Amino acid sequence: MYSEGRKKVNDIPNHAISVEELAKRFGEVQAVAGVSFAVREGELFGFLGPNGAGKTTTINMLTGLARPDAGNIQIAGIDCTGNPKAAQHFIGVVPDESNLYPELTGYDNLCFCAALYGMQKKAREARARELLDTFGLADVAERKFAGYSRGMKRKLTIAAGIIHNPPLLFLDEPTTGIDVASARRIRQLIADLHLAGTTIFLTTHYIEEAERLCDRVAFIVQGRIVRIDTMAALLQPIQEKHVMQLAVLNSEPTLTDKLATAFPRLTFQGLAGGLIRVEAGQPVPVGPLVRFLEDRGAEVIEARRMQPSLEDVFVQIAGVEADAMRKEKEKKGGVL
Repeated sequence: MYSEGRKKVNDIPNHAISVEELAKRFGEVQAVAGVSFAVREGELFGFLGPNGAGKTTTINMLTGLARPDAGNIQIAGIDCTGNPKAAQHFIGVVPDESNLYPELTGYDNLCFCAALYGMQKKAREARARELLDTFGLADVAERKFAGYSRGMKRKLTIAAGIIHNPPLLFLDEPTTGIDVASARRIRQLIADLHLAGTTIFLTTHYIEEAERLCDRVAFIVQGRIVRIDTMAALLQPIQEKHVMQLAVLNSEPTLTDKLATAFPRLTFQGLAGGLIRVEAGQPVPVGPLVRFLEDRGAEVIEARRMQPSLEDVFVQIAGVEADAMRKEKEKKGGVL
């Protein structure tokens, strides 16, 4: 049950989450295929992958919304494999789709959620007002949830997930499909929660979001984890890489092959929209590249140096093109 004041992070053992060989199948589809990982207390752990990779299925099993076919789950040192609700008092959950009541006001939704966690009337009312103010929703506190914008709904859903001050928070795609300003505000709120000591398990298919927020990241593809590491360790191998992006008009289909032959020390990749990505272990020679392209009838309208990022690591390790991730983001209406 809820106790007055914030629960301490050291209420949770060293591993806030420990998972071994977790698996889940839906008919012929193996949604999660034997994943294992541990999340340390106080850590912001990113679960990164394209839609359909198994992120939401994993978080549903961790939070008791789905039963695993196999494997073991420990939350806050409590074995939740056979009793998924055993650690419910330790966790807050923000699902990818809002689970709040459209006919209730924002304030009443928060008070109702707080009551479910056993908070006393005075405490839940004060906490609801505090969160409405923190999330910039005080002016619409008495408006029905159905009348909220998409960004406002997302913020209130997160507020409901932390109404009881949980030391462990599960966030499933928290910024999907909302406007830029709301997404930035939510990312800042997540960072503030992390700084305050909350352990956060974040699923996302926004590579940039994971890079900005997370301490460690797990890459999941087709239900399997292909890499888990710290952000520093993931980015270290590409720190010395030099990347240039050229925007080219009137390019021919074989242009990247001709570039690769003429400049064997450089790596070229043709991208959509007439873009060419150039990688090297040394500064990219822009002048010779531009002259080569113009001699073949192409027009270079922009040459931009790029900072290697987690996106490059993900494409290299997971074998999933970043363009596919972006298309999913655009389909859902998400922006960063």
